[in-house]
Amino acid sequence: MDFDRKQLTNGQLLDLYRKLLKPRLIEEKMLILIRQGKVSKWFSGIGQEAISVGVTAVLQPDEYILPMHRNLGVFTGRDIPLYRLFSQWQGKANGFTKGRDRSFHFGTQEFKIIGMISHLGPQLGVADGIALAHKLRNEGKVTAVFTGEGATSEGDFHEALNIAAVWELPVLFIVENNGYGLSTPTNEQYRCENIADKGIGYGMEAHIIDGNNILEVYTKLDELVASMRENPRPVLLEFKTFRMRGHEEASGTKYVPQELMDAWAVKDPVENYRNYLKANFVLTDDYDDKLRAELKKEIDEHYQQASAEPAIVASLGEELNDVYKPYAFEEVKPDGATENIRMIDAIAQGLKQSMQRHENLVIMGQDIAEYGGAFKITDGFVAEFGKGRVRNTPICESAVVSAGMGLSINAYKSVIEMQFADFVSTGFNPIVNYLAKVHYRWQENADVVVRMPCGAGVQAGPFHSQTNEAWFTKTPGLKVVYPAFPYDAKGLLATAINDPNPVMFFEHKALYRSAYQDVPTDYYTLPFGKASLLKEGNDVTIISFGAGVHWALETLDKNPDIKADLLDLHTLQPLDTEAIFESVKKTGKAIILQEDTLFGGVASDIAAMIMEQCFEYLDGPVKRVGSLESAIPFTKALEDQYLPKQRFETALRELTAY
Repeated sequence: MDFDRKQLTNGQLLDLYRKLLKPRLIEEKMLILIRQGKVSKWFSGIGQEAISVGVTAVLQPDEYILPMHRNLGVFTGRDIPLYRLFSQWQGKANGFTKGRDRSFHFGTQEFKIIGMISHLGPQLGVADGIALAHKLRNEGKVTAVFTGEGATSEGDFHEALNIAAVWELPVLFIVENNGYGLSTPTNEQYRCENIADKGIGYGMEAHIIDGNNILEVYTKLDELVASMRENPRPVLLEFKTFRMRGHEEASGTKYVPQELMDAWAVKDPVENYRNYLKANFVLTDDYDDKLRAELKKEIDEHYQQASAEPAIVASLGEELNDVYKPYAFEEVKPDGATENIRMIDAIAQGLKQSMQRHENLVIMGQDIAEYGGAFKITDGFVAEFGKGRVRNTPICESAVVSAGMGLSINAYKSVIEMQFADFVSTGFNPIVNYLAKVHYRWQENADVVVRMPCGAGVQAGPFHSQTNEAWFTKTPGLKVVYPAFPYDAKGLLATAINDPNPVMFFEHKALYRSAYQDVPTDYYTLPFGKASLLKEGNDVTIISFGAGVHWALETLDKNPDIKADLLDLHTLQPLDTEAIFESVKKTGKAIILQEDTLFGGVASDIAAMIMEQCFEYLDGPVKRVGSLESAIPFTKALEDQYLPKQRFETALRELTAY
């Protein structure tokens, strides 16, 4: 191994040795503990320490690092107290996740480290968002994100690299190529000679670095990072390395040829660097022994401190309270004139006024800049707010959602427009596995609103017509908003943007230009979890949202003999159960109308709750009405048959006659 110290002093060389040795000694301790059954799982980074240590050493303390589960050197390099790491690994309260997640699945704003989730790929897009925030503030900061050679096959890798290249974001994409994705060798994962070659397709600077040579890692990155701070741009780095243990300890290494293990054993990053320092009279045996004893003492003391902590006691209240970041709704009442406008105008107005109110709000989506979006909601926004805050995105929903998470981590708000709600399926993973879980896992919030133009009735066919709110009401940690009228849409959108939690904001396309209402011209907010009672009667309770509210109103107009309470829910998470139960207890009958297909929809849960909470008040079965159990057809006759509007009238009359 060829070490070149360049201009580094003896002190710098020894500091790197200390940083390299510390995670190795912790790993050796962990391997003992796992054999003793005192740790449940461990992902060893033995053989790869030089990458984590070198990257962390060249970055400034306030520059974010997004490591993987083999990057212990990142955490020790940022001087996290070891007892907190041991507490994390033992599921103790002094860890970072309150026992809710293990190993390195956590983040910490204190140390500017953002940990991974098991799906790997989304953190690359998160790095894009963090770097975008730095760039918008002209801070000259670099963001480093780690991944393995296996994850470079994921779509998120390619999406994140493309976004970073197009937006010229200062992100270090660090690929630790250790030869195996669990047991699958690289020749079964990709055909290009080097992963660095993938950067060419994205117009991105790329380098191959010996990941076992701490001096090569440090000196090359030190120069590169300084250049990136001056000239913001993404860089792809492929570090050639090897892991000497299994993917995790239980999996072993039997799938690795022994000759390969032997070849990499002689490239050990710690031992080779130690020998180099000794040969060059920088490190003495006495200092080495003293340093090892000092580090082992620190490790043992901190392990004992963590082990002495009591086990976490389950608290039902704390578990449920941590699903969402606490948010005290701030009511802003309109003051002044109103104008009769369409739903689409109300949304555009609310979005524009929020952009004026929040200078840290960024809008992202396909064709939303000069073109104004598929529905022209953001038309003219670029002229007022600039392309920095109104950003056209490539067609890559997953990385864009992840970038929204990154913006939130770095003190920005974001609104992401899905061109059609149907397309959210390609961004589903970061929504339900990152945004929804991040506050529960390590008390970080996701200040992201995802706008969802949805719904049928406009003959758009199977891929542009879904109303898929049930995908998200099922997921704890998300808030789901679904207005039916312009007034509500504007006020609820303002609240969604103010709320620090992730919000799925559904906008029915058929209502965009058909629903008119007098709407205040001023900025105002409306609370989540408060339904509107649009009509009052004692015969039956009708519960609906979105376009279904308008169908119910039309049906009641056609049937004036039916005196109903009509509840417009506004939000599905949180849900106004109090208003539902109060009305059902009064009328004794309930029917829920939704546009979504029936099985597994929101109506099913509302019906179940009514049965559980209001059973003794019921004078008839709780009815549900929804669309046919099929995809959404294109032709009008088939779409009319698919939608529940006509069937609702029949079901309503049957229930009132029961």
